[in-house]
Amino acid sequence: MHIDHEKTWEECLQIIKNDINDKSYETWFRPIKALKVQNNILTIQVPDKIFYEFLEDKFVKVLKKAIVSVLGSSAKLEYKLPAEIRRVEKASNKKMLKSINPFAIPGLKKMRIESNLNKNYKFDNYIEGDCNKMARSAGIAISKKPGKTSFNPLIIYGDVGLGKTHLAHAIGNSIKEKDPNHNVIYFNTDEFTNQIVKAIQQNSIMDLLNFYKQIDTIIIDDIQFLGGRTKSLEILFNIFNNFHQNSKQIILTSDRKPKDLEGMEERLISRFKWGLTADIQEPDFETRLAIFENNLADEEIDFPFAVKEYICYNVKSNIRELEGVCTNILAKASLNDREIDIELAKEVIDKFVSTSQKKISIENIKNLVASHYQLSVEELHSKSRKRKIVVARQVSMYLARKTTPHSLESIGKNFGGKDHSTVVHSIKQVKNQIGIDQYFKEEVQKLEKEVHFTLKA
Repeated sequence: MHIDHEKTWEECLQIIKNDINDKSYETWFRPIKALKVQNNILTIQVPDKIFYEFLEDKFVKVLKKAIVSVLGSSAKLEYKLPAEIRRVEKASNKKMLKSINPFAIPGLKKMRIESNLNKNYKFDNYIEGDCNKMARSAGIAISKKPGKTSFNPLIIYGDVGLGKTHLAHAIGNSIKEKDPNHNVIYFNTDEFTNQIVKAIQQNSIMDLLNFYKQIDTIIIDDIQFLGGRTKSLEILFNIFNNFHQNSKQIILTSDRKPKDLEGMEERLISRFKWGLTADIQEPDFETRLAIFENNLADEEIDFPFAVKEYICYNVKSNIRELEGVCTNILAKASLNDREIDIELAKEVIDKFVSTSQKKISIENIKNLVASHYQLSVEELHSKSRKRKIVVARQVSMYLARKTTPHSLESIGKNFGGKDHSTVVHSIKQVKNQIGIDQYFKEEVQKLEKEVHFTLKA
């Protein structure tokens, strides 16, 4: 029995259309052409191998549902590429055609590429602080004129969990919002390498390079993992040159500066330096608090401010951990019908951040105060009369007396063998200054609170 392949495919498309968004439908299903239905196998023509691989990766369940619904449970799907069809047509002449440029098919204009961007990562929910101000500002400038600023390439580097990926996605999403026809694509390094490996296996490197010519902005995450991957670095070098020559935007993230990347070709590192390298540092307390409150914006559960402070004083180095602590506290409070208090926060932090509460020590205080004043602990022990060092030393002694059971003599010994009278004088000086200087008072109060909240010994 003859089955109308075009009608069959149209019925499939109606089912598919209900399962995906309009943009994906127009991009990935409109260009497909039905060729035949034979032995319950529907054969469709797709533009190229990358197109086929993307369908198999992202939409295989959607396709299967549609085919089975129209042709029955034994139905199968077969793909054909334009080059394969031409080879069949000219087989009598034994003329094997080379694979055509998949993006030069007559009637098929520049494709809209699926970006792989996380739509939840926006500038609106990316909190700015001193730790990321330059990187965020550069990102906003790029989003307005991708490829047309001096920030090309943009290299964003910093430790794990500080928001590099969020910022990279935010730039891409902002570009797409301003110009939906601008092709942005995001990859992590494993996805990038896997794509190259497949291209090598299928002898389609030129198709891959042609694919990248359709991209206007490329974002590659964690490029430090490309070190030593010779072919990936070679392809990246070619892509980089093409993008830069054509004023297309390149955004890369890394956990270290370009000059510290291992196994990376020097010619690539030199090109990384053509644009802007912006670091993201650990957020300060105020920024951590703003991030934490932003994460709670959509929650209806009341979070006491004292608990927020406690959490943000104790989770310092990693925004991802901060978000994880927030999620775990909300879950525990909801599932166990518990009040959100410092005790609950401590339980979660002990487990999530792998740390534990310890008694306040003078060593703890010295490290905290030295860090605040950007000094070394050795300088607190010294006999220096520089004002900055003297103030830091006096504040440390004041906090040691107020928050620990140590005697005046013991405190003095812990500060390079200072005598009893020096400790008394230091404490008195701090108290007097607190009485007349509001800024100094707030600074000391903040340090005292941090001493109480900090869990590290």
